[in-house]
Amino acid sequence: MVICVLLAATWVLGRALMLARRGSVPCRLRVGEGAWRSGVARYADGELHWIPLMGLRLRPRHAIARRGLIVSQRRELDGGLFAVDCSGSTRDLSLAMSADALTGFLAWLESAPPSAYLDVA
Repeated sequence: MVICVLLAATWVLGRALMLARRGSVPCRLRVGEGAWRSGVARYADGELHWIPLMGLRLRPRHAIARRGLIVSQRRELDGGLFAVDCSGSTRDLSLAMSADALTGFLAWLESAPPSAYLDVA
């Protein structure tokens, strides 16, 4: 019983620390027409890493490259969340986040250096 409580406390602490890291925001993800899954998005080296909230590993499940990423649609969801549909260098997916997090995401997307979108052979 004590071991289960310690494991649960470690899991909760790990998730709290993950959310507290700079550049991390709560974010839901949907791949294709699947179900929304809750997680944390973190910006790292030209990629958006999405880590599921439920799970044992703290490693990203999805790494979404900024290069070639296209936001095709933006809409408001229930509960004050905004969803963006993305395509391009990755398979079609949707991200849902708060208005502040969405502003940060769009700023991150637009802040890529001009050469980031050039394919040099």
